[in-house]
Amino acid sequence: MIVAERVVVEWTERVRSEYLEMPGLNLTRSQMCRFWLLDPSLCDTVVETLVASGFLRRCADNTYARVTSGG
Repeated sequence: MIVAERVVVEWTERVRSEYLEMPGLNLTRSQMCRFWLLDPSLCDTVVETLVASGFLRRCADNTYARVTSGG
């Protein structure tokens, strides 16, 4: 695995674990960048990965929330 891919995997897992540890967490991409000190490009990749996997969903207010079994 190349370094860039490993960085994406590591950040994806970190963001996933933060959402698991904080039920109800809803953040915009800008808030994610500030909260985790992420480069906007890396943040986009992480968010897109988590949305594509079905872990996060984009809400009407442009925040991202964890997908729960109830919806």
